[in-house]
Amino acid sequence: MHEQEYLTRLKQLHARNWPAGHAREPEYPLGEKPLTSYLHHWAKTCPDKLAIAFYGHSTSFAELDDLSDRFASLLLSQGVQPGDRVAVYLPNCPQFHIVFFGILKAGAIHCPVSPMAVGMELEYQLKDCGASVIVCFDQLLPAVRQVRDNTDLRLLISTSLSEVCPANPPLQVPDLLLAPKLEITDSLDLLPELARTALPDELPEPMLDDIAALNYTGGTTGLPKGCIHTHGDMLYTCASFVPAAMGLDSERVSLNFMPEFWIAGENAGVLFPAFTGTTMVLLARWDALAFMQAVQHYRVNQTGLLVDSAAEILDHPQVADFDFSSLAITSCVSFIKKLTPEYRRRWRERTGCTLFETSFGMTETHTCDTFTAGLQDDDFDLKSAPTFVGLPVPGTEFKVCSFETGELLPLGSEGELCLRSPSLLKGYWNKPEASVEALRDGWLHTGDSGVITEQGFIRYLGRRKEMLKVNGMSVFPSELEAMLGQHPKLLASAVIGRADEKKGEVPVAFVVAKPGSALDADALIDWCKQAMASYKIPEFRLVESLPMTATGKVKKNELKDWL
Repeated sequence: MHEQEYLTRLKQLHARNWPAGHAREPEYPLGEKPLTSYLHHWAKTCPDKLAIAFYGHSTSFAELDDLSDRFASLLLSQGVQPGDRVAVYLPNCPQFHIVFFGILKAGAIHCPVSPMAVGMELEYQLKDCGASVIVCFDQLLPAVRQVRDNTDLRLLISTSLSEVCPANPPLQVPDLLLAPKLEITDSLDLLPELARTALPDELPEPMLDDIAALNYTGGTTGLPKGCIHTHGDMLYTCASFVPAAMGLDSERVSLNFMPEFWIAGENAGVLFPAFTGTTMVLLARWDALAFMQAVQHYRVNQTGLLVDSAAEILDHPQVADFDFSSLAITSCVSFIKKLTPEYRRRWRERTGCTLFETSFGMTETHTCDTFTAGLQDDDFDLKSAPTFVGLPVPGTEFKVCSFETGELLPLGSEGELCLRSPSLLKGYWNKPEASVEALRDGWLHTGDSGVITEQGFIRYLGRRKEMLKVNGMSVFPSELEAMLGQHPKLLASAVIGRADEKKGEVPVAFVVAKPGSALDADALIDWCKQAMASYKIPEFRLVESLPMTATGKVKKNELKDWL
């Protein structure tokens, strides 16, 4: 089948299986213009509306627009030029949002850095992106000073979370907000500087094709790469995913705790609220009690969680003390724990709403490339396969090709997932060879194995580099992890391969058992015999915890060292 015929067939299948009431095309409620213009619109039309609620500290849309204008003016006054990179080394906080929009308004490039990165990790990313300015949490200034001389940094700007901690917060406050403000000696103090900075007479509106951000990949299998994303990428991600997966509702109150330096957290916490004009209840980090308090206090309507987070809430000793009746949309991400019918049933009984997988996505695509919302009737999504990721968002196309030849494969065949989308990265920063390898004829070759079913639904099987060959049979660690995630006594699992003289490779599962479960490897093997083909049954290593990245993914390279 020729590619165009293949894609036309897929569109027909998608139309037939599209859930009722979910947008079929990207929707731009204020037109196709940068999100800085969307923010300005909300600041003019509803200036006093709450944009960010942070443990009782409030920032209105007018204040967010005003302060980000002032930050743009501050950058320009310090000699920042269009295209300069500004590193942002902050945890979730209102200052992150101010700085984010200010960088874009100044025509500079936002370069978020994990606040967990130190030493070589921090130095590598600062050197790779060539940032001349960094905005950092004051408690992280020592880490910046340690590497500064080996980078292009010429200006440090710092801020304290204690400055946005109310005297009587309505939620449990993390240590980050209680740390006393450090004395400033070698950096500008962000919030006082903004108070002194005059509003600019005019700021040029960015063009949709201008570079807006360098979002770095997770680095689970190698050094992180900076994905070049434009203002148009950010806008399309909002216009394709929000109407299809959540619906446009400017009165919605959302909650985000996912780290905003991570592109999924950037989407959920920063971009989507600016696009829709909704209130964002922001948590600095995950805390089950603070989450429950925030849902009740702010009457939260929508949130996204890790399945691990949802499980922690369901098992929390104080869960019965809180009112979750305001919740209407709760999506989740399966990294360690996997979404199961049992978790869904318990969540629905507790909150009254349905837990569903958010999407398939990659940093390279600005994530949110598929959606599963509306496909939950009779647990259709969970019964289809443990790797079901739904349908492409409007405007995004998928195909499955042979890894070896690039040839298009029939529906139902396993091969390389390739996708084409308006939000594809424009290349990897400073890595032209990697860019050419990944982007071919307008398609991103993901390196991931997957299937598009004969009904047009997408199944994600995992990284091809992780695929194991056991007696010549393909075994995908992500599929085994999804199956193991349904074991009632397991908290977490991660599967890698081990070389074997007879079988070629064998899967090895590192698993964390529930405390007091008395689970052992023999019992797990017996369970697996009832759940999967015999060649897929892994060897087991019971461990107390798994090595994790800052975005909640397992560091499988460290597991190989454990072997």
